Amino acid sequence: MDLTSTIRQKVHELADRLPSNATWNDVRYEVELCASIERGLAQSEAGQGVPHEDVLKEFGIAE
Repeated sequence: MDLTSTIRQKVHELADRLPSNATWNDVRYEVELCASIERGLAQSEAGQGVPHEDVLKEFGIAE
């Protein structure tokens, strides 16, 4: 989904991608997923990301 699309356009695109047997839970999941991705992208663009090395350290993963 294009970040410049309106919410209304995004909802239509989402509905078109859902299978015919989708449930309200499926819709809710997809909406929250899209919103979460957009929040993350906005945070990244604002320089609020966490460096890769810090994440690896937090999870105890050696490079």
